[in-house]
Amino acid sequence: MSTEERQKPRTLKPTAMARVGSTSRSNLPAQTQRYTYQTVDDQVYQQGITVDDDLSFTTTGRQETMLGLILYHSLCLLTGGIYYLACRWHTNLEIETKTVQCALKEAKLLVITNQWDEITLVRIQKQPFGGKISSIFPRHFNDSDHVDRDLDEIVFYEYRYFRFILNPLTGQFEPNYAWCDPKWNSVPSLLDGSLALSRDDVEMRNHVFGTNAIDIQEKTTLKLLFDEILHPFFVFQIASIVLWSIDNYYYYAACIFIITVLSTVATLVETKTNVRRMKNLAKFSCQVRLWRNGSWSYWKSEDMVPGDIFEIESGQLPILPCDAVLLEGDCIVNESMLTGESLPVSKNPISDKDLELLDFEDEEPASSPRMASYFLFAGTKIIRVRKAHTAQSPGQYTPSNSKRGAIALVVRTGFNTSKGSLIRSMLFPRPNQFKFYRDSFRFIGVLAFISFLGFLFSLYYFIRLKVDWVTIMFRALDLITIAVPPALPATMAIGTSFAIRRLRKSDIFCTSPPRVNICGKLNIMCFDKTGTLTEEGLDVLGIRFTVPMESIQDSPMDQTNSRMPLRFSRLYRNIDAVLPKPLVIPQRLPSFADQSPKTPLVSVMSGTSVYLANDPRNPTSEDEFPYPLIVCAMATCHSIKVVQGEHMGDPLDLKMFDFTGWHLEEDVATPIQARRNTSTHRQMVVRPPWVPDFEAVTSGYYGTDEELFTEIEVLRSFEFVSSLRRMSVVCRRHRYSNGQFMEQSHYNKEWDIFVKGAPEVMKDICLQAYLPPDYDEQLKYYTHHGYRVLAVGWKHMNGISPIGLAKLRREDVECQLQFLGFVVFENKLKPGTIPVVRTLNKANIRQVMCTGDNLLTAISVSRECGLVNPESRIYIPKFVSGQANEEDAVIEWEDVDDESKKLNSTTLMPPLRTSRRDISVEDYELAITGDVFEWMLDFADDDLFEKMLVKCQIYSRMSPDLKHFLVENLQGIGYTVGFCGDGTNDCGALKSADAGLSLSEAEASVAAPFTSKQMDLDCVLRVIREGRAAMVTSFCCFKYMALYSLIQFTTVSLLYTRAQNISDFQFMYIDLALIIPVAVFMGQTKSHPQIHSKRPTASLVSKKVLSSMIGQFMIQFLFQVFVFVWVLRQPWYKPGIIDLDAEIYLSMENTVVFLTSSYQYLITAIVFTVGPPYQESIWKNVPYITLIIGLSALTSWITLAPPPQLMDILKLVELPSSARTFVFALAVLNFGVSWTAERYIFPQIAKWIGTISERMLLKEPRTIDEANLPPMRLAKIRKWQQNGKRFKIIQDQFK
Repeated sequence: MSTEERQKPRTLKPTAMARVGSTSRSNLPAQTQRYTYQTVDDQVYQQGITVDDDLSFTTTGRQETMLGLILYHSLCLLTGGIYYLACRWHTNLEIETKTVQCALKEAKLLVITNQWDEITLVRIQKQPFGGKISSIFPRHFNDSDHVDRDLDEIVFYEYRYFRFILNPLTGQFEPNYAWCDPKWNSVPSLLDGSLALSRDDVEMRNHVFGTNAIDIQEKTTLKLLFDEILHPFFVFQIASIVLWSIDNYYYYAACIFIITVLSTVATLVETKTNVRRMKNLAKFSCQVRLWRNGSWSYWKSEDMVPGDIFEIESGQLPILPCDAVLLEGDCIVNESMLTGESLPVSKNPISDKDLELLDFEDEEPASSPRMASYFLFAGTKIIRVRKAHTAQSPGQYTPSNSKRGAIALVVRTGFNTSKGSLIRSMLFPRPNQFKFYRDSFRFIGVLAFISFLGFLFSLYYFIRLKVDWVTIMFRALDLITIAVPPALPATMAIGTSFAIRRLRKSDIFCTSPPRVNICGKLNIMCFDKTGTLTEEGLDVLGIRFTVPMESIQDSPMDQTNSRMPLRFSRLYRNIDAVLPKPLVIPQRLPSFADQSPKTPLVSVMSGTSVYLANDPRNPTSEDEFPYPLIVCAMATCHSIKVVQGEHMGDPLDLKMFDFTGWHLEEDVATPIQARRNTSTHRQMVVRPPWVPDFEAVTSGYYGTDEELFTEIEVLRSFEFVSSLRRMSVVCRRHRYSNGQFMEQSHYNKEWDIFVKGAPEVMKDICLQAYLPPDYDEQLKYYTHHGYRVLAVGWKHMNGISPIGLAKLRREDVECQLQFLGFVVFENKLKPGTIPVVRTLNKANIRQVMCTGDNLLTAISVSRECGLVNPESRIYIPKFVSGQANEEDAVIEWEDVDDESKKLNSTTLMPPLRTSRRDISVEDYELAITGDVFEWMLDFADDDLFEKMLVKCQIYSRMSPDLKHFLVENLQGIGYTVGFCGDGTNDCGALKSADAGLSLSEAEASVAAPFTSKQMDLDCVLRVIREGRAAMVTSFCCFKYMALYSLIQFTTVSLLYTRAQNISDFQFMYIDLALIIPVAVFMGQTKSHPQIHSKRPTASLVSKKVLSSMIGQFMIQFLFQVFVFVWVLRQPWYKPGIIDLDAEIYLSMENTVVFLTSSYQYLITAIVFTVGPPYQESIWKNVPYITLIIGLSALTSWITLAPPPQLMDILKLVELPSSARTFVFALAVLNFGVSWTAERYIFPQIAKWIGTISERMLLKEPRTIDEANLPPMRLAKIRKWQQNGKRFKIIQDQFK
């Protein structure tokens, strides 16, 4: 396997002829490296650009020529506008006619072809500039020999609201969305105002980036009308109306014209409404306080440019107007518009190191856990702002010492922001590649071809009847309008519209209607665990801390001689159980001054755990603080913030902190006695629950001289990072005695560090001496039983000043820890999880878990909910040599419950069975961790990787990117993938899945096409049921409209043999009274409450669909031919009154064929209505049944006893009563034959065709791999290969 194929997909930078990237493993682009800019040949004609996973395209330079323009306009005039329409519908034709290819530097136009082969012609724009080249393309001047020079104008183009600027050094267009100022390398230099933008800087950056507004270009009503009128189907409708009018079908043409106008007006109104709604969602304007020209001043948010320093004032700036990085202060924001998850997110100032690493080409903030702690996204709501309490510098006026709130740096504006990207994804969704839609347009072409054959058939009779050529031409065009009904596209969307309406009533909202039908084809469903399968919140089951191995009891009073080695205590379900009674029962505490250091209460409770205080290898903390440090860690090591008196933060952190019972305050004043060497305010302070009103303590109004009170201050925190799977805090203790702050010499140089994280990670950074020998065994026990476990560590640091503390690196903090213990959480399944999983299992829809949680916990939850069979063996991988980043690493798969049982590492299959007790291939599943998945993605053999994808049911420790890669690689082997998650870290997977369902309180999450406000998993079943119902309805409507065209085509063709046609009002009766109402009400049938084990077909050219359509057409055709011939041979038959010029067709053959066809429209509607197992019974669709019965009665009335007035309107002639009865009886027989054939005969024919096609497949020569395959199995495999169902072939191999 080549290196290029083994690399994970990543976003590519714009390069000359860059390869379009794909996150499918079968076509993985090379890993992104920093792009080397070089001067290239001026004759660069094409440029390939990959913006992100959703957009990549190729641009080609073009120039208009005078000869080409003359030719284009001449052809448009000579063809009466037909050539203009052809060029409009086929852009390539216009491009080739008007332009010639040229170098990008010389181009006036660019032809853009994206990965979906959509072609767009954009015009290159120019704008005066006057700045340096380095101000637009700073990267070219980093470590290069380029000489900077003035740039008089910028040459650029815009595509989908991206702006690409021509680089004169390379001759290529480069995007401005990744721009970073190389001067952004020091936070102090930004805060002191030395990098403030001048007026000229602002003007030049306005030229480069435009205004800070997500301004959607709204087409005028006239332009929208023009676009609608020139749509191919609208042109076809207008041409049909003109044809009918010329052909004297005035009434019918007028009715269709009115319907067309009303439909167009409705479409225009809906389009304008949607665009305005989108504009209102995107548009935001407010006043912001910017630092410009050496002072603060208020500006409109539209005036902001990258590099501006602005202030975030509490209550003054409700929504962030741009992408920014926080320089000073802290914020809490709600990013629900981005993620769909309405949780507060804390933002802290960026460090100098992170500022230097700021690079939007290498790292996208929206998907970077590292940048999440300081990056502020446009469109997010500001919940709380706190300014930094820094010492004032007298005599200086800088942004930092004149602030009112937090300070931030603008880095991206307008459509370059994260909000702009999301709005863009709404405006330009991924094109629908669903097979049904492709087949439907192909079938329309087939109908057009049939109309041509019908015309040739009719031409023969017209010539025999000596009809003039003008009439023949009109009849030929009329046949086309009959064979290809203009209303066909609208009726195909009926089922989807009703399905979306029903989903909305269930609080499920859809932003991509074409995805509804795709939900009906889902054959695999991926679930996140926490918040999806299980309850959102985790409850603390208890804590297990370390105690000496010799300790008999876990009681604090238990004395032992030896402090090492350690073991785990029993599980404590509340804090009170591990605290001395004076702390639990409110009373006066014993004087600590009266106790010696060896007093059990002091020595036992002051160490790293409960018993480690006097161990010489363990640096003790203050003796006067009688709380075990595992409790201190739980009280401090979190990201909780206080907003309007309420705690806000991650649900797990909230549960953990509530378990301690401690108090938390933010922005607390520093004790006056301690302000000499530190700031006047403290970031966060926590206090034990037994401490009374602390203001009374610090004021000296509470306690005695002997009493001590302690609080813990959090000075610095390293936020949780998904790649590290841990977080840490640096703390300091404050002590008070009789209201006096007790400062000691070491006060500003001694610190407590608490770290919490995944047990697997914490084990590597803790000292081995402090790890109990049964560490892995205890962890395995809890994770096996579905609990989530966090490990907690601690260490004491001294000799570091506050200034040194600010420079402390994360890797220096999170190392050489002393293990404190486990915090065990229980995560209960949602009430609806087991029923949903059971239903999907019965429906043969594969389910996998994709979670960031521990592997054993994921396995336990999967067994509990039934996602995997509790009796099945589960094999997990481990590295027996090498690491996840080494290509030559070796993986071994072993039974999670019995390490002696192994899988073959090449085939992923167990050894051959030697007894009935041995495992079979159906009796086991695979579970994998993120590091092994990443190794297999990068280095494993394709066949092995695909086998793992098919057999693995549980994916644990998966990062957001890995979830995304999993979804796309499952799609790559033929699965139609659904993904259900909470939207926070599942955005990539939700967007890339065929049907992404986000559980969110918002009505629409841009992360997914479906959003459910109900957190119950039943929404998954609803989406699948409605998807199947919508798909079946779309098929029914399409088949019905196709048969309607073919039935009417047959009627007209038969009448053409007698130089006749259907009258004006007969057309109106058929189309307005029968077809349109039936098609509309047919789509109202609700979905079936059960999900069938077999999915509905998605192909219009499948054996089942084609046998039904062709068979029904033949039945209707034969009945019409029979009645047509029958009436001509009757003794009472009389030739009718025929006048081609006056459009008069009063004849018996016209009457009987019209009446027969009227029944046939209703018959096909009934037989094509599917009902169970995908829809409810037809009898439950009361409006539809009522309509069918009513129209059948009306048609029977017209057939058996029509009033003279109605006969005159419909241009019917008198028939003998026996003839009318015969026509009615023939209609009954027609229904019986059609219904019987549809239910029994055509399915059998489809099976016969399938058998024949399988035999045809077997006639092809066998390959070496197919040599020993049985014929039936070989036929299935070749069929799966044709359909791209690689996963079915792999499943067959396992069997």
